[in-house]
Amino acid sequence: MEKYLNETKLLDFGHPDVAKLVNNQKWKNLSEYEKIGSAYDFVQNDITFGYNETDEIPASAVLNDGYGQCNTKGTLLMALLRCVEIPCRFHGFTIDKKLQKGAITGLPYLLAPTSIIHSWVEVYYQGNWLNLEGFILDKEYLSKLQCHFPDIDGSFCGYGVATSDFKNPKIDWNGADTYIQKNGINNDFGVFDDPDSFYREHGSNLGGVKAVIYKYIVRKLINSNVSKIRLAKNT
Repeated sequence: MEKYLNETKLLDFGHPDVAKLVNNQKWKNLSEYEKIGSAYDFVQNDITFGYNETDEIPASAVLNDGYGQCNTKGTLLMALLRCVEIPCRFHGFTIDKKLQKGAITGLPYLLAPTSIIHSWVEVYYQGNWLNLEGFILDKEYLSKLQCHFPDIDGSFCGYGVATSDFKNPKIDWNGADTYIQKNGINNDFGVFDDPDSFYREHGSNLGGVKAVIYKYIVRKLINSNVSKIRLAKNT
């Protein structure tokens, strides 16, 4: 299990900002179950759903941004778990871009790759590896989507969601798997010790000029749209 507790360039839980958060929250004094739940809830709701400049940023940068998506929020969750000595690992996938439609609109959606790099966190708890993916969307954002689509009772795909139970997705930590985008997966890369290992082998979603345009223009448009959804008045 030692390799699932190591600090890496991306899982920089020794960074002063990450260490300060863990110490201030007193997470190290909690039970194993509570450690996982506290870190999970923080990443789910205190770090809102949004798009960082790239997937390959360290946990400390995600924390300072205050927002993230599947890959970057996963990096932060893994760093927090390892900081409190909970073994965890990275599971890489791609997802169909259809599940992003609505959150990503217009030209950015048309230019997005058909298959987008995706991941979830596997945490070792009571002798089993559990899949944690339900932390990606903050509950405020998800609640606004549910209010916007009140008649949908089963499957839903779009706005960052791909689930078979839109009204009651399994997103809360209760000692079992959690999911919110699982139904959008179209390729499985398998398990890696850490996100660093995955990105070295498979890269991230964009490179070159496209990455620069995304960083300075496209993601700001996407984040503006996500903010409008989160702040929309219920009808």
